[in-house]
Amino acid sequence: MAHKTAYEKVEIIGNYPIAGEVYELTVACKREVEPGQFFMLKGFSDINMLPRPISINTCTKDTLTFQYAIVGKGTKELALKKSGDYLEILGPLGNGFLQEELNLPHLPQRKIKIALVAGGIGIAPFRYLSQKLAAVKSKLPADLQDNLQVDLYAGFRSEVYGITGMEEYVDHIHIATNDGTCGHRGYITEILPADYDYIYACGPTVMLRSLQQQAFKGQLYLSLENRMACGIGACLACSCRTTAGMKRVCKEGPVFAAREVCL
Repeated sequence: MAHKTAYEKVEIIGNYPIAGEVYELTVACKREVEPGQFFMLKGFSDINMLPRPISINTCTKDTLTFQYAIVGKGTKELALKKSGDYLEILGPLGNGFLQEELNLPHLPQRKIKIALVAGGIGIAPFRYLSQKLAAVKSKLPADLQDNLQVDLYAGFRSEVYGITGMEEYVDHIHIATNDGTCGHRGYITEILPADYDYIYACGPTVMLRSLQQQAFKGQLYLSLENRMACGIGACLACSCRTTAGMKRVCKEGPVFAAREVCL
């Protein structure tokens, strides 16, 4: 898929908090995107402020929706924008969650188990990914649809967010909170079984590193959240160490095979 190389001005349709300092932003934009890709957003009062990389939460034919947390000056100003305001966006950027395995001929012939593992705002890209996987499942013959199982594992500090309605797209939802407010008391990595064929994870580096150290039956993919400046691979600010040398998270990622990255 060809990536856009210039920013586009788009109108904000909605921008509201879904929990604490976590917001959902929807803009009017027609664009084909893949789960796990992201956009660079700008339009701040300080023209010297760097654009912010934000994951795609979901999309329709005419809109893009993002979820983001207020973590600094840029996202704080972003949260103040209202319907009718404008932003500039660049994207979609990066390589998303790998799904070519789901097109293999053996898919309907045996049970395939997929785990989506989110930590905090890492929940953002999994709505769209779960929708895509549900679409794959719906195209299987009725007697083979149970051969594709998709489960969501989501961990939060305390307040749970971003999962409303996702039971429509996944088979099971497992929650963990640090303080025991909801679900398992502790970390989501503590309750993730090892028998999944594919694990897609997005969240803080400490969570991804923990997953990387676990022994899983199947393949583990990690979506990294490195700081970015340009989003197009020119500045090298987001580079990470891999077994094949340094790679740019914005260009070669943000999704990598876990065996490839050195966290």
